[in-house]
Amino acid sequence: MKTLANKKYSKEQLTDFYRTMVRIRTFEEKAAECFTKGMLAGNIHLSIGQEAAAAGAFAAIQPQDYFTSTHRGHGHAIARGMDANLCMAELFGKKTGYCQGKGGSMHIADMKKMNHLGANGIVGAGQGISAGSALASKILGDNAVTVGCFGDSSTNEGTFHENLNMAATWKLPLVWFIENNCYGVSTEIHRVTNTPDLAPRAAAYDVPFAVVDGTDPVAVYEAMTTAMDHARSGKGPYVVEAKVYRYQGHYCGDPAVYRPGEYMEKALENDAIEKLGKRLMDMGVAAEELEAIKKAADDEMNAAVQFAVDSEYPDPSEAVTDVYASDNERCVAR
Repeated sequence: MKTLANKKYSKEQLTDFYRTMVRIRTFEEKAAECFTKGMLAGNIHLSIGQEAAAAGAFAAIQPQDYFTSTHRGHGHAIARGMDANLCMAELFGKKTGYCQGKGGSMHIADMKKMNHLGANGIVGAGQGISAGSALASKILGDNAVTVGCFGDSSTNEGTFHENLNMAATWKLPLVWFIENNCYGVSTEIHRVTNTPDLAPRAAAYDVPFAVVDGTDPVAVYEAMTTAMDHARSGKGPYVVEAKVYRYQGHYCGDPAVYRPGEYMEKALENDAIEKLGKRLMDMGVAAEELEAIKKAADDEMNAAVQFAVDSEYPDPSEAVTDVYASDNERCVAR
């Protein structure tokens, strides 16, 4: 497994990673606080602990590229550059959200500006969507790569193998990014999988892969850069697996009593934000500068919460607006 890269990175580059990671964690913490206070309806699934994976992966994605996300996808949206106000409003179910409040936490999407094909509440559902997007790019010749993000358990879905086989056969510009936090809801991945890592399954389809330390944004960035270059050059798909930790349970409020104490001990020992903060200070970045980044993120996310609180709910008359397609014969209501 690849860990901290030897390549020299500037303080500015590493600070950008740090800023993205802090913004993701702060967004998630504010969302958790609002959920606990009963300000949000439904469950939310947080990516606290997985910030470095998203920061590193999305730094390697170019503006023309597409991506799919998961039920644990707020971090992907923030890392891609989506507006925190609109993301938070979507969690609140408000009409100012990315999907006018109709998607909620698990279905944020933004095709217009970020080529976000949508988060998805169904395990593994984004795999087929990402493969279809990659096929479209190959047909159109738009020089775009599609990144499909998903978790460890979805690699045991049939869609993983079916779509990877198709993508490999047709050499589609597709990169799959597995965030392996070792738990699918309450099931430890090695109880249901006979290999220590998941990405090597790609070898069955002659697809290259990498397994990286997901608490190191630089290692993730380098692996994803290699993967994106490979896919963009017409060589076909690539699979990257980032080993991460999920600090909370499956959903906000899940006490995660099914996990051994050692899991969180290792997680906190490898906290990505703390590790990168120490690395930056060793490079001469003042502690005050790091605190200023945290303060800016806190202010931004507090403002996002206020924006969501102040926004209106969609009118009940718009319940099916933008939900069902009705402009073709098959979709006309009968």
